[in-house]
Amino acid sequence: MNTMMDRDVCDRARLARDPRFDGLFFIGVKTTGIYCRPICPAPSPRPKNIVYYPSAAAAAAAGLRPCLRCRPETAPGTPAWNGTSATVSRALHLIRQGALDSGSVDDLAARLGVGARHLRRLFRQHIGATPKALADNQRLLFAKRLVVETDMPITQAALAAGYGSIRRLNAAFRKHVDRTPSQLRRSRPQARLRSDSGFRCTLTLPYRPPYDWERMLTFFQERAIPGVEWVDGGTYHRTIRLSTTCGTLAVRHAQKGHTLDLEVCMTDSRELMAVVDRVRRMFDLDANPRAIHQTLSLDPLLAERIRKSPGVRLPGSWDPFETAVRAIVGQQISVKGAVTQLGRIASTAGVPYGGNGNPHLAWFFPDAGDMAAADMAGIGMPQKRKETLRQLARHVVAGSLPFDSAGGLSPFVVTMTAIPGIGEWTANYVAMRALGEPDAFPASDLGIMKALQGGDTRPTVKQVMSRAEAWRPWRAYATIYLWQEQG
Repeated sequence: MNTMMDRDVCDRARLARDPRFDGLFFIGVKTTGIYCRPICPAPSPRPKNIVYYPSAAAAAAAGLRPCLRCRPETAPGTPAWNGTSATVSRALHLIRQGALDSGSVDDLAARLGVGARHLRRLFRQHIGATPKALADNQRLLFAKRLVVETDMPITQAALAAGYGSIRRLNAAFRKHVDRTPSQLRRSRPQARLRSDSGFRCTLTLPYRPPYDWERMLTFFQERAIPGVEWVDGGTYHRTIRLSTTCGTLAVRHAQKGHTLDLEVCMTDSRELMAVVDRVRRMFDLDANPRAIHQTLSLDPLLAERIRKSPGVRLPGSWDPFETAVRAIVGQQISVKGAVTQLGRIASTAGVPYGGNGNPHLAWFFPDAGDMAAADMAGIGMPQKRKETLRQLARHVVAGSLPFDSAGGLSPFVVTMTAIPGIGEWTANYVAMRALGEPDAFPASDLGIMKALQGGDTRPTVKQVMSRAEAWRPWRAYATIYLWQEQG
């Protein structure tokens, strides 16, 4: 049993209804057949009737139903990568992106480079349920959110959650919720969605406090690509394009509770779950600050930074290819200069978007196919850098540079640095932001060296790497803290 599942720790967190533990474990009640979040306001059951589970999927696999009062589907995501298993973390991301919708567990294991039996063993150890059970429960809880929080037609909610038909959705609800979607919808206090032309909805995305929203928003604002991204009035906006849908999204901090509001406007709802997962990774909403700070605070410099800014998160990205282009374009130039060049790339190689008439959101950023075919002669950047971008695009189109993080950090860095013009700094930066690798670390970064400098002596890369060993598996978060307060 890991530390977070220590019964004494879980008992104290449950009795205190401590929000820092929300989503880190779930409470099963044997007498009622229901499972709850640690913050559930219902009267606490007798200890002898309680069983603790490491995930909602584990509780569901034990035959328990989600509590209608505390709604486990609204808890922050279970961060299985908190020092337990990088393979499980990568598998969870692939599952959220639909890896088991049409593929098998064997296919998923092959992508991760492990055997199916070993993958199932890891899931039982860290999640308490099989990959298939987790995918099924994830789909159910997402559908339940859409039924309860929105006025989306139930048939559309079934498609958005990946059920394919309302019949399958009804069967899942009867089995696992003990109510039909229609019965559950009648019990909800208030709708949050109005569907008009196309598809539009607003969902709340929970996180574990603390969260420095202003710092995160400033990070994205300073790097917003003209025509693709826009920050205004405390809200982040951008255009989005996936395989079957396109449109825009907007993210803002909610007025109440530890949540962000996500507003999505798309041509098709079927990839809504993938959009939500991308946004959660983009704004690092599944992080467990308590676990991260516990390790990093052992370093006096990082402890001081954390004390001053405990809500810092790892800024992610909407699209891995876009982030790789950002990293290459930004080599040896200022952030402002890189933003200007990225805007030119978007208007030259991107696809026009005229969906809402907003001049700030005029383009979809080019994908690898667009970039490989684009004529970038008029974009003012060194010829070698343009060739690096072309090579990057060709590798992605050919499938030789996957951005799904399935292979892990080291193989990704090796593959990416094999492209001429891409070094370890760029590869680790992309792994940090695009793949959400919590242990990625651009050790040669000048800002890191300056932050660690003692007197007039700047550390070598070898010395930086040696000191950073104590920061594992959170070196990416250490990087963000070290980048603060430069100059």
